Amino acid sequence: MKKLVFKLRKKQPEEPAGRITTDTLAEHREKVLAGGRKFKYPVQYQRHKLVINALIIGIAALLLAIAMVWYLLYVTKNTSDFMYRVTKVIPAPVAVVDGEPVQYSDYLMKYRSAAHYLIEKEQIDANSADGKSQLSYVKSQAMDDAIADAYASKLARELDVTVTDADLEAFLKQQRQSSDGEVTEATYNAVIRDYYGWSPQEYREAMKSKLLRQKVAYAVDAHAEDVSKDIEEKVKAGSADLKAIATELNAAEEDAVTYMAAAWVPKNNQDGGLAQAAAKLSKGQVSTAIKATSGNGYYYVKLVDSNDSQVQYEYIHVPLKEFDAKLTQVEKDKKLTQFIKIEDTATTQDDQQ
Repeated sequence: MKKLVFKLRKKQPEEPAGRITTDTLAEHREKVLAGGRKFKYPVQYQRHKLVINALIIGIAALLLAIAMVWYLLYVTKNTSDFMYRVTKVIPAPVAVVDGEPVQYSDYLMKYRSAAHYLIEKEQIDANSADGKSQLSYVKSQAMDDAIADAYASKLARELDVTVTDADLEAFLKQQRQSSDGEVTEATYNAVIRDYYGWSPQEYREAMKSKLLRQKVAYAVDAHAEDVSKDIEEKVKAGSADLKAIATELNAAEEDAVTYMAAAWVPKNNQDGGLAQAAAKLSKGQVSTAIKATSGNGYYYVKLVDSNDSQVQYEYIHVPLKEFDAKLTQVEKDKKLTQFIKIEDTATTQDDQQ
């Protein structure tokens, strides 16, 4: 009898794992309610999934776009107009000089303008060996120019050097001067676009960078300023023989200055403002220091002769050397990193012009 009772007890089924008890009532209630919410709020659940899926797709698309841009810029080195516009919107460095990023857009703007001139005006064949060689050369020039501009921007912040709107407008006005007087801004802009492919805004941007670099070059070159002051003192003391002054200075320091003998040029000659300065002098008079709009140093001009349309003048030029020397030293100190390699010889280019 006892054995029978024992067997009957063994055959009793175990309590189901999902059986609702007093202890599990709250848990089961929450599960039922959660399941019911899917039917009560179906749109909400669908929208939640859509948002998550959209985020995943968006992030994937963004990563793919970044990878594609990186590939086109740093692997194929694409110089198309599309990639230029992309780099104007998305800052991407093409190099770093002394901690200062060199913007890819600046490099492309300079290169594309030079390439535009060669192809449209010089009529080079971009697919020929010679054409590829010339384009490779202007790429190297554009890179060097963009690096120098970026380095100048860094020094400008340190030296508190700026280019004002008035500085820029004065320079642009001087650039519009011609033998027939000043051309209109619209005409000048049309010429710039025709020759270099620049919009008015791009041209202003390029010229502002040029002026800033010039200002920095003057600001960092204390030695050139000292040589200039030495010339000014000699002139004030009564010396008007520029050739003799140049010979004396070059004897003390090799290539300290450059002397240029007198020559006839138009009064509105595009020489950085030297002809205009000479036209304001009397015969035999020597000017004070002139910072030419070319931005390459100090000039002392002596008027030899003049007529209604021309002037004949000689000059001493004190070159600026310190900025280039500092930039060269930065490169020697391995503080210049370029993210793309510019070919030195003609190679096959897939770039779209």
